[in-house]
Amino acid sequence: MIGITDILCIIILLQLHSSSSSANVTNDRNTLQPPTGLCLEKLGNSSYLCMVPHPDGSNRVFVCNQQGKIWLAVVPEVASSQPLTVDESDPPFLDLSDQVQFATEMGLTSIALHPNFTQNGRLFVVFNCDKFKQPGCEGRCSCNTDVGCDPSNVESIQESYPCQFHVVIAEFTANGTTRSSKVSWTGHANSVEVRRIFTMGLPFEPYHAGQILFGPTDGYLYVMIGDASHVADPYNFAQNKKSLLGKILRLDVDIIPSEEEISRLGLWGNYSIPKDNPYANDKEFGPEIWALGFSNPWRCSFDSGRPSRFICGDVGKDQYEEINIIKKGGNYGWRVYEGPYLTHPSYAPGGYTQPTAITTIFPVTGYKHDNIDASKGPTSIVGGYFYRANADPCLNGWYIYTNLYSYDIWAAIETTETSENLTAFSVPFGCAHDSPMECGFKSGANNVPDLGYVLSLSEDNNKDVYLLTSSGAYRVAAPSRCGYHCATERYSNVTRVASSGNLLEIASLGACFISFMVVLFL
Repeated sequence: MIGITDILCIIILLQLHSSSSSANVTNDRNTLQPPTGLCLEKLGNSSYLCMVPHPDGSNRVFVCNQQGKIWLAVVPEVASSQPLTVDESDPPFLDLSDQVQFATEMGLTSIALHPNFTQNGRLFVVFNCDKFKQPGCEGRCSCNTDVGCDPSNVESIQESYPCQFHVVIAEFTANGTTRSSKVSWTGHANSVEVRRIFTMGLPFEPYHAGQILFGPTDGYLYVMIGDASHVADPYNFAQNKKSLLGKILRLDVDIIPSEEEISRLGLWGNYSIPKDNPYANDKEFGPEIWALGFSNPWRCSFDSGRPSRFICGDVGKDQYEEINIIKKGGNYGWRVYEGPYLTHPSYAPGGYTQPTAITTIFPVTGYKHDNIDASKGPTSIVGGYFYRANADPCLNGWYIYTNLYSYDIWAAIETTETSENLTAFSVPFGCAHDSPMECGFKSGANNVPDLGYVLSLSEDNNKDVYLLTSSGAYRVAAPSRCGYHCATERYSNVTRVASSGNLLEIASLGACFISFMVVLFL
């Protein structure tokens, strides 16, 4: 028979658990307590720039490096102690290294799989090429009279010719035809292009972004392009209505127009314009434009929990790094503003845009350069993902992002639901004690993993989030594996590491158990 002692024990335990839970409820927007920490497990040593989940819903992903190679890999189950499975000694799934111009800010930058990839095998790749080195690297120069730019007057700080380098979106096929009903997953993609979707010459080498994503609800291809300038966008491309630089574009790659129509519309390749693009019928704007006013949008994503929510990091120049929620036809301010701050460019042959001439959408979060220790490395932001996986339930709904040098990882959440005003916290991060591969650590940084440079974040079919870095591939893991506490985590006997709160509950449970046994046998 259960006595008063046992009832009191149960009440005590419930109170302990309740207080522990309330102290760690990260989605309570009244308290906005950040996660106690972000735990990472290292899955591989290779440096990848992008990772895209296989559309078949499996645990396979496509990974790419900046040099131009794409592999098909297998991600292990969470907490399985297994690494990422990819055999780089075998021929890659697709090798474009002879077509790609590889440099610090150039190379293969993104891949995207058609929404019907499992039926049609259509694969899209963004890369840079050099017209003096790679055959077929030719296209219109983005510095032209339509946008008030004369290539002969453009000076490059890197001793290259204006529009020597191009940004290319090319289509390939995984099965030799884009019309087949079956695609072989064990072979390789054909390295011969099906078609050149987009080609544009760059006036300057850096800050050209180069990510592509298919919209989860509309099936159109979103293209992120930076202002392609090494200083404060001297030609004001980001605000120029005719220029596609400093913009997010939206293209239809399912309807391919004729060469005559491409010429008549002044398109940059083999695509058509979605009828509901904001400027599809506005002759003052490039019809491809979905949003404008960006410096260098580096890594964007659609929220898998709310697919209509489109969010991007935008790399700043001198003052501020931005996170923006992207709206149809939105103007995000650059070069008039850098984050919330007005800019004052000293060199502006392309003219100025007055603040009163635009309706600016300001960042939902970000950080000032003054708030980052620049002596540790670059401050460039790397956009991330709203966390929707199961490994760390205390991160659910938080937007995870970082910077290039990885001394800080931030978690941001809406101050009120659907407000789209985010409050961000810098959160500590560690390496799982049972990580499949051993982590390196920063010297003198209290067991902070040395990630090297963070190049991108990515998400797999299970919504697990990855950091792709110069030192390897890392996955967000259960917080207990790093000694962090999350009250709603589902612990396993293998991976649980007790925190002080856990230990109190365990001790109380043990005391109650002993009390119960004494009452039972007396």
